[in-house]
Amino acid sequence: MAERQTYTVLVPFPVGRGHWSSVGQQLQLLDVEASALRSAGRLELKKTEAAPSASSSTAAKKAAAKKAE
Repeated sequence: MAERQTYTVLVPFPVGRGHWSSVGQQLQLLDVEASALRSAGRLELKKTEAAPSASSSTAAKKAAAKKAE
């Protein structure tokens, strides 16, 4: 089953049956549902816990570079 991700609304858009999203609203969407809205600049992927792992990856790269010297 496809995983849903959390997106934050940047520009309101119709969500169906006469309802509109609001700025700052968080929506759980599939990648296929969000792709056109992201390319139009209406959504952004919510920042997740991936940032700390990215910093540890950066630290690992720096350590490897120092070791190579």
